[in-house]
Amino acid sequence: MRQYLNFLEHILNNGNKKADRTNVGIISTFGYQMRFNLNEGFPLLTTKKVHFKSVVHELLWFIKGDTNIKYLVDNNVRIWNEWPYRDYQNSADYQGENLDEFVEKIKNDDEFAKKYGNLGPVYGKQWRDFNGYDQLQYVIDEIKNNSQSRRLIVNSWNPPQIKDMALPPCHMMFQFYVCDNKLSLQMYQRSADAFLGVPFNIASYALLLALVAKVCNLEPYEFVHTVGDAHIYLNHLDQVKTQMSREPKKLPKLILSDKARIEDFTLADIELIDYNPHPTIKGKVAV
Repeated sequence: MRQYLNFLEHILNNGNKKADRTNVGIISTFGYQMRFNLNEGFPLLTTKKVHFKSVVHELLWFIKGDTNIKYLVDNNVRIWNEWPYRDYQNSADYQGENLDEFVEKIKNDDEFAKKYGNLGPVYGKQWRDFNGYDQLQYVIDEIKNNSQSRRLIVNSWNPPQIKDMALPPCHMMFQFYVCDNKLSLQMYQRSADAFLGVPFNIASYALLLALVAKVCNLEPYEFVHTVGDAHIYLNHLDQVKTQMSREPKKLPKLILSDKARIEDFTLADIELIDYNPHPTIKGKVAV
């Protein structure tokens, strides 16, 4: 994962300080690309520990078309909690609960979760029901039946619905490519939180590539990550420097069960072996 450290270095060396929506402040550059060959191992960051189960559950949540954090909360995935909590704080029902208390209500009260756990028409909705159209299934069918198509695209950026989303899509479009029985995927990310978000994004789309390749009987090959606004939040600078001081380790391996449909995968069907990263480095998410 030297590619990722080079990405951080590029932002630090070429970026400009800017104000941002969260008022935290960022160092930002525009336009960058990384490439990860899955034959060299699964691209899960080794210079800090990344919680792989959270990556898996979030991706399975997208694939299900789900947009409520209840599934994530029930599986101890915390990465989306801040956005619905922010909206709850602005509601008439807010009674001063902290984030942990809010999450417990989501976990234990189905009616509360239904009302306050929904994120609006975010990724899963757009992948599986873009104005009534199942983009993901269409692309899988095309890969199987018309693999040379240049239209193997899933788009999460649905302009009329952006205002209804808790967070507009950051990783907003991806495209598949088939050659010599190998499947590759390129994702375009309009906005990339380099320290917290990008390690998850790399692992998530590499996993998506592997799952689609499995159900299409192809070899997963290359994940290409193309970034628009690449930024490091000012409150993550110390964490980034710590991470850049660490030497990358050997990448882990991914083992998948055989499945006929992408919806059939569960956590038990996705195994990561030989993952031996450096310790976790914590950072606060900017909302």
